[in-house]
Amino acid sequence: MLKDQEQFEREERAKRLVMARKNAGFAGPKAIVDRFGWNANVYKAHESGRNGFGIADAKKYARAFKINLNWLQFGAGNALDPDELPASVADVPKISWVSAGQLSEQAPITDFSEFPTVAALDLPDGEWIALEVEGNSMNKISPPGSIIFVNLRDKRLAPNALYVVADETGAATYKRYRPNDDPPFQPASYEDVPPPEFQGAVTIVGRVRRSIIEM
Repeated sequence: MLKDQEQFEREERAKRLVMARKNAGFAGPKAIVDRFGWNANVYKAHESGRNGFGIADAKKYARAFKINLNWLQFGAGNALDPDELPASVADVPKISWVSAGQLSEQAPITDFSEFPTVAALDLPDGEWIALEVEGNSMNKISPPGSIIFVNLRDKRLAPNALYVVADETGAATYKRYRPNDDPPFQPASYEDVPPPEFQGAVTIVGRVRRSIIEM
C-alpha cells in the first residue's frame, strides 16, 4: 500500500511538472533542456514519472518555470502564486579557453554575440562568461565537464577563492588563489597535479562564482 501511494504521488508530481513546463511556454522536454542545459534523460524521467524528484530539483524547476514550489512538490496552493521572488534568467556566453585567454589582452574580446549561450538562474550583477572545465586539476570543486560561471568584473583577490587567470602567452587556466604558495594559483585536485607554469605576468580574467554539473 505504501509503495502504491509513493507511485501515485510521483505520477501526480510528474503531471504537475508537465503542466508547469507547458504553461511556461516550452513545447516539449527538448526545448527546456536546451534552454537550461539540464540533463535530458534525467528531466524526461521526471516528467514521465519514471523517476521521482526531490526538493532540490523541485526548487530548480519551480524557479525556472516561475511557479509555486509547494504546488509543484505537494500539490498544495496555487501554481501561479509564487512563494518566493521570480528567478532571473541570464543567457551567458559560453566561450573556449583560448577565447578566455584573449580576454586578458590589451584589446580584449568585447562582442560575445557569436558565442553559444547557456542559461543561468539568479546570477548576481556582473559581466559573465561560462567555460566548460577540461582536465582534473580542479576536480575537488569542478569535475571535468562542469560549467563554471566567471564574473569578469570581479578581479579582487581573496584567499581560497576561485579564478580564471591568464599569463602573457594568453594561456588561461582555472585555479584556487593561495597567496602563500608559489605560484599563488594552485590546483584543487584529488590527484597529484602540479601547479601551472606561468610565462610572465599573470592577469585575472575573472572570479568563478558558480560551478555546475548535470548528473
